[in-house]
Amino acid sequence: MPAAAINTAETPVPAALEAAAVVEQAPKVEFDPVVLKAKYLQERDIRIARGGGTTQYTFLDGDSSKYLKDPWTGNDTQREPLVEETEVVIVGAGYGAQLIATELQKVGVTDFRMIDKAGDFGGTWYWNRYPGAQCDIESYIYMPLLEETGYMPSEKYAHQDELLEHAQRIGKHFGLYERALFETEVKEMRWNEDASTWLTTTSRGDKITSRFVIPAAGPLHKPKLPGIKGLDSFQGHTFHTSRWDFAYTGGDVRGGLENLKDKRVAIIGTGATSVQIVPRVGEFAKELYVFQRTPSSIDVRNNQDTDAAWFQGLQPGWQKARMQNFNRLINGAERDVDLVNDSWTSVGRLLMKDPLDWSDPVAAGTRFQMIDFEKMEEVRNRASAIVQDQKTAESLKAYYNRFCKRPCFHDEYLQTFNRPSVHLIDTRGAGVDALTPTAIVAGGKSYDVDAVIFSTGFETSNDWSHKTGISMHGRSSTITEKWKNGLSTLHGYATRGFPNAFFVQYFQAALTFNLMHVTGEQAQHFAHIISTAKAQGIRTVEPTQEAEDGWVQTIVQGAAGMAGFFGDCTPGYYNNEGTVSEAGARMAGYPAGADAFFQLLADWRADGTFAGLEVKQWDDAP
Repeated sequence: MPAAAINTAETPVPAALEAAAVVEQAPKVEFDPVVLKAKYLQERDIRIARGGGTTQYTFLDGDSSKYLKDPWTGNDTQREPLVEETEVVIVGAGYGAQLIATELQKVGVTDFRMIDKAGDFGGTWYWNRYPGAQCDIESYIYMPLLEETGYMPSEKYAHQDELLEHAQRIGKHFGLYERALFETEVKEMRWNEDASTWLTTTSRGDKITSRFVIPAAGPLHKPKLPGIKGLDSFQGHTFHTSRWDFAYTGGDVRGGLENLKDKRVAIIGTGATSVQIVPRVGEFAKELYVFQRTPSSIDVRNNQDTDAAWFQGLQPGWQKARMQNFNRLINGAERDVDLVNDSWTSVGRLLMKDPLDWSDPVAAGTRFQMIDFEKMEEVRNRASAIVQDQKTAESLKAYYNRFCKRPCFHDEYLQTFNRPSVHLIDTRGAGVDALTPTAIVAGGKSYDVDAVIFSTGFETSNDWSHKTGISMHGRSSTITEKWKNGLSTLHGYATRGFPNAFFVQYFQAALTFNLMHVTGEQAQHFAHIISTAKAQGIRTVEPTQEAEDGWVQTIVQGAAGMAGFFGDCTPGYYNNEGTVSEAGARMAGYPAGADAFFQLLADWRADGTFAGLEVKQWDDAP
């Protein structure tokens, strides 16, 4: 879309960002939709034939727990165990936990304790310090509390060091350091029915009693490894991207990996993290082998420095308005303006000019698929235009719908494969066969390497207690027992049998690519419930069985409506690794979309009746 079509009267777009509208400037692509559809299904079937679901990964227990060690702190801070009472325990210290803490403060709830195994605030950006790490959602809508802290991001997509520094800024600005316990892992949360309190115990022997608990351990902190033969037999150097070993590689988050100049390095995985790592490692490694099961789609990033004059001219409330605009554009609901104006919103710009008419869902769905085909053809053609070796270019092309996997955006990833020292090992969906003491085996061929870097993602779809490390005991069961057949909540955050517990998660809630938008809405909701409970003398809140069952049914029915779309997708964490089950369906989001979900929560608060929650007062029997 030309810059003149952007409504700059409300929120001016800096001149440096005008070039981000890449889709409309690209030449018209030609394709045969029947042939493309067949190709998509063929690529999906290659992956599905391998099977495995979540069992294809190795979870970090026993000897593998060495990959969980914190490389950023000495883990030697000594203190006496704490025994205390507080109003709220928040598990986590990332942006999400900070949003919860600041929302609690807004409504006058200042008696809370934050607990995190990390050594500082930061969450995702504390752990993930790999070279090239950046946010892929623009900084202006991803970095929270910019208006409140008065901070201007230096660029449209900030790097890890700036993102971590901002978390520390929030901690200082809102006095959160005084309320935080770092280098402390929550081990158990146990409900006391008689006292209507939770007892939280930690790795340091702390015993903290609270009325409410809010587990806000994000999804990008506990890594997983591929379930391949010989994983422990390799005698070279290994680490996971979320625990980057700069002592081995040299350099820092911006690059400069000088120690790799005489090293043969393998990276296993080609997801969003690997896309950012490959250019930095490829620049320095003597040889780099990138092992790929399924390629990511790589669109234009076009990062730019922030225009200070534009930023300083923004009006109060601009950040939330911009977040809402992004979310609505991604879902095709925005009709007037694209404030973010990047490759994420490119399809939304097309739909602004000619919106879909969902009164005829078949026609609308068919047209949207054609738009998706066209967009993905542009992305695939970009690989052909950039990568010199056309066999490699073809292997880097993603043959699936755009949102089957999280789209990636980078302006150096594809170019890195033009280096003679960088080799793409396309396993055609099979993955790595095995590790030997000196090599990686894939497709029957052995590749001698000095180091293996696992870029294989995080625990997202398995048991809640395993991925958080928390044993949680409610009124009559553990959370593992409660959710053994799949997630069961009201609005994604509350579950019967676990009073006064609010879970931060996007399952059964809002699915949107800007997770900070989701968490911010949940934080406001939790703060409302807790402050209202205090004001009205409420002892406990938890979903009624009827309300919980009804919400689960809404989610499962919505998942059935999307089963065709995700069933056609190549396996990934969006479709439970291609495994169809009711438990998988229960991990879907609200079928009407994130914007509708946020409105549902707002309407619920405005109603004031705590609809769907069983409420007990202090003078009620426990």
